[in-house]
Amino acid sequence: MSSSTPALVDQLKSGLDAPICLTWELTYACNLECVHCLSSSGRRDQRELSTAEARRVIDELRDLQVFYVNIGGGEPLVRRDFFEILEYSIDNHVGVKFSTNGYLLDQAKADHLATLDNVDVQLSLDGADAATNDPIRGEGSYAAVRRAIDNLGRAGFENFKISVVATRHNVSQMDAFEQLAGDHGAELRVTRLRPSGRGADVYHELRLTQPQQVDLYHWLLARPHVLTGDSFFHLSALGEPLPGLNLCGAGRVVCLIDPVGDVYACPFVIHDEFLAGNVRSPGGFRRVWTQSELFGALREPDNPGACASCGSYDACGGGCLATKFFTGLPLAGPDPDCVFGNADDALSGIDPQSVPRASQDHSKPARTKVVLTRKG
Repeated sequence: MSSSTPALVDQLKSGLDAPICLTWELTYACNLECVHCLSSSGRRDQRELSTAEARRVIDELRDLQVFYVNIGGGEPLVRRDFFEILEYSIDNHVGVKFSTNGYLLDQAKADHLATLDNVDVQLSLDGADAATNDPIRGEGSYAAVRRAIDNLGRAGFENFKISVVATRHNVSQMDAFEQLAGDHGAELRVTRLRPSGRGADVYHELRLTQPQQVDLYHWLLARPHVLTGDSFFHLSALGEPLPGLNLCGAGRVVCLIDPVGDVYACPFVIHDEFLAGNVRSPGGFRRVWTQSELFGALREPDNPGACASCGSYDACGGGCLATKFFTGLPLAGPDPDCVFGNADDALSGIDPQSVPRASQDHSKPARTKVVLTRKG
């Protein structure tokens, strides 16, 4: 990190003319029912943006000079117009990084993707073997991702991402994930589990233990080539900062557009309290980003609150807003996964029935609770 980094971070905290990273969930429809799905996806919302509306959003992003957008879902490849939206975005110089569970990424699609510029593919995998992955993502999902990896390899698609949500069941497999990515010319991306969407039901069961957090911190510190998307900035309180901006960018440098055009402060806070507007409203996305009262409030100087006396506040910034909100902790309090355990007492005293729940749930009606035990 250069000496100019603190000044840059201060500037980013007050917001930018356009988001650095915009996540766009194209659909809630999904063929899987991952137990930690941040958007509780499964069923399509009939109000989702049409192809023409999606094009207008891209026009706005182009005019705002947004360099790229993260497209997800649900499963974005379920939309029949996915490639039309993808290529329209690329043609308008808005690069696309999209996440997929791999089921629909057959050889023909992989070959087509390899012909496109400014597109990146991120394959979701939550276990280095089926016994670890499938209880989280669904029976057969490990095999589906491995097929998709092979398809991209045969197509000559380089530097795609293998994305892992770190849990207490798979954190010991990080070396294996790194090896898998390296063997296929891919990059490894590791992100944090958050109690968002269905993740709220499994957060306490799957979140890392304190010793695992410390081990992961040192593992990541030794591997700056592993991508994290600033997921683990709360771990920087342990010592040397992890690579990245190490701040909560909600409403400042990131936001989410959901399938029906609602704009939230970040992908992990799909709740009415963090709803800033809708792209279908007059002024579109630009007006939401620049004039939303919610985003204006989030760009005010940080309030350290209960963390004011902690010497590591500048390093971790108090942690993740979404994780605090969906565990019932005050936003000015410590992160539930505070490496010093400063949230433990408060967390133990919270009534689970009083904890906020996501405003959207598109889980399939017949869904049953999955027992999270590894096979084998």
